Amino acid sequence: LNLLVGGGLLTQERQGRHRYVRLADPDTAELIEKLASMAPRRVDPPRSLPAANRSRALARARTCYDHLAGALGVAITEAMTDRGMLDWERGLTLTGDGTTWLAELGIALPSATRRPPVRSCLDWTERRPHLAGAVGAALCRHAFDAGWITRIGTSRAVALTDAGKRALADRLGLAIETQTPVR
Repeated sequence: LNLLVGGGLLTQERQGRHRYVRLADPDTAELIEKLASMAPRRVDPPRSLPAANRSRALARARTCYDHLAGALGVAITEAMTDRGMLDWERGLTLTGDGTTWLAELGIALPSATRRPPVRSCLDWTERRPHLAGAVGAALCRHAFDAGWITRIGTSRAVALTDAGKRALADRLGLAIETQTPVR
């Protein structure tokens, strides 16, 4: 810990005889996430067909806390970036085009909260970031409310509906054919 504090990757706070350390800044967190994405994946294969199906469903699309993750969450994040709605140049930010797009969907962003508007979250199946923060949560809530996605059983896995496929194709140019439609 002393070397990491001395190197500027961690900061420490002392309280009596205790010391608490935390990451020094968002750049350090991003560095750690990048290193984690390069680490080899060691995944034990599922031992049954139902377990394999659950694993594939979670990798395709799921909720990560209150935002979308898996291949679907990453694809949405990348499409928003490609269309200039998200900017990664100085950390992740929502652009004016992104704010306009959300307003066109009827998504109102909460104001004056401690939660950051946008934040990247490293996806454990795709090893690339998906959108988190207030915008990620609002977009996920909208996808449920608009019937674009539906839960699969009681798990975090979600399935993209036919309406969701059409909406994502129309609004983000995404052609998602690998998902089984839910009727």
